[in-house]
Amino acid sequence: MTTQSTTTQPTVYTPAASALSAVLSADEQPKRPSALSASMTFGWRAMLKIKHVPEQLFDVTAFPIMMTLMFTYLFGGALAGNTTDYLQYLLPGIMVMSVVMITMYTGVGVNTDIEKGVFDRFRTLPIWRPAALVGAILGDVFRYTMASATILLLGLILGFRPAGGVLGVLAGVGLLVAFSFAFSWIWTMFGLFLRSEKSVMGVSMMVLFPMTFLSNVFVQPATMPGWLQGFVEVNPIAHLVAAVRGLMYGTPDAYEITWTLVSGGVILLVFGALTMRLYNRK
Repeated sequence: MTTQSTTTQPTVYTPAASALSAVLSADEQPKRPSALSASMTFGWRAMLKIKHVPEQLFDVTAFPIMMTLMFTYLFGGALAGNTTDYLQYLLPGIMVMSVVMITMYTGVGVNTDIEKGVFDRFRTLPIWRPAALVGAILGDVFRYTMASATILLLGLILGFRPAGGVLGVLAGVGLLVAFSFAFSWIWTMFGLFLRSEKSVMGVSMMVLFPMTFLSNVFVQPATMPGWLQGFVEVNPIAHLVAAVRGLMYGTPDAYEITWTLVSGGVILLVFGALTMRLYNRK
């Protein structure tokens, strides 16, 4: 008795033309987004991260409040006789110090995205290559502005009275935020080539602590030793403090403002170029 085996041929599905036309759009392919549009989109991404993780705002609210209160009441009586008089000198400086120290979190955020593989996905998209980095820093500009507003509001409650009025205060905050945007590129570069976010924070604090504390934030440079005065004279943070202080006092110093803008521009050009070179090669 012979048993015949039959082989079942697999059925090949051939989609109908109507089905294909329903899936494939006949419209013109979307245009590649502009550099500005792509950067703003990534900036909005940074804002959404704050929305979903509001704890990120602690460093732009709780930290500036703590710094202002601590140094006002720690040094006020000893250096100026009373806290109110000292606050008039301290507040512009502590605002600069707090915002500049917050800039290091830009590098930390970039490093975290790299470790998670997020930037590998961004690099495959048909967008302007620096958009992800520029957008991340644009999102942080909101954080710098919020920190400045928090310190200013607290200062007004404590008795700070800027003689420059509203325009002087806005000009001072604008100059601070613009410089911080340029300064953030230093930490973005570190975030690209250092291996962990702890390394980024460690290197950032090693740079930020001497630049902010060895400056004119707390006392007049004239009271310092000669060698330290020499460091303050070339410290860009000290010039930024002097420029912001002059604007808020209503006595803008053209030399300090120019020094700050030029140093910020040099930082942006140098570290922006280095950052993009690392980003393209990584």
